Amino acid sequence: MPQTAVRHRPSPRTVPRQPVGELLRAWRKRRGFSQLDLACEADISTRHVSFLETGRSQPSRTMLLHLAERMDIPLRDRNALLVAAGFAPVFSEHRLDDPEMQAARQAVDLVLTGHEPHPALAVDRHWTLVAANRAVAPLLAGAAPELLQPPVNVLRLSLHPSGVASRIENYAQWRRHILHRLTHQIDVSADPALVALFDELKGYPAPDGQAPHSRGEPLSSHDGVVVPLRLRTEIGLLSFFSTTTVFGTAVDVTLSELAIEAFFPADTATAEAMRKALSPL
Repeated sequence: MPQTAVRHRPSPRTVPRQPVGELLRAWRKRRGFSQLDLACEADISTRHVSFLETGRSQPSRTMLLHLAERMDIPLRDRNALLVAAGFAPVFSEHRLDDPEMQAARQAVDLVLTGHEPHPALAVDRHWTLVAANRAVAPLLAGAAPELLQPPVNVLRLSLHPSGVASRIENYAQWRRHILHRLTHQIDVSADPALVALFDELKGYPAPDGQAPHSRGEPLSSHDGVVVPLRLRTEIGLLSFFSTTTVFGTAVDVTLSELAIEAFFPADTATAEAMRKALSPL
């Protein structure tokens, strides 16, 4: 079974003090929609959108969920919209170790275990490690113990000078990818915790022996689709590309925010090294 980190309940988000109309306007602008754009997407009048945003009309629960769906608002924030309008939350939120989440937990463990002998891990919306398979351990050898104490943030572990960063041969490229991806996630979610994490990661100095980052250097053509990671380890130089899987049809907040990062060998030497590393285990 995969090695499971401490699973904790996310801190509840403070009930929004903004009126629901202001929240709707903020999400519309964040998505780059004009009132006309949203009206067309939702098949309602522009006047109706305007009245909802200014508070001249109060949205029904059905209308709020309809607008949230058209704007692809995260489930957590859909609940916040409902609460701001005086409705009860619709989407449940459970810990992964709650009995109601047994099937989801088994599915996550099955995916992680099935990916061996190659590394795979599950993270929450703030990139906190939820679970990992056995193949992740060889990649983390040499990281500072304090970075491996739960709750483990995998982006911090990846880019911190005392973490894995000093062993990443293409550190500058990997760093650009991580920050680019985190920027996109912030744009989608507007999560202040991710903004704080971005600022922290951006401030890390390059590890000794690593090329300094270049802010003006563009992402390579395959960044965001196939991401190279070249890592020096105790079992040799390993080359991976990674992919991300999310539960797109989830109706539970926790599950909707869960992502599985799977690493695939980019060459036969890496595949063989990982096979040998896990075969005695």
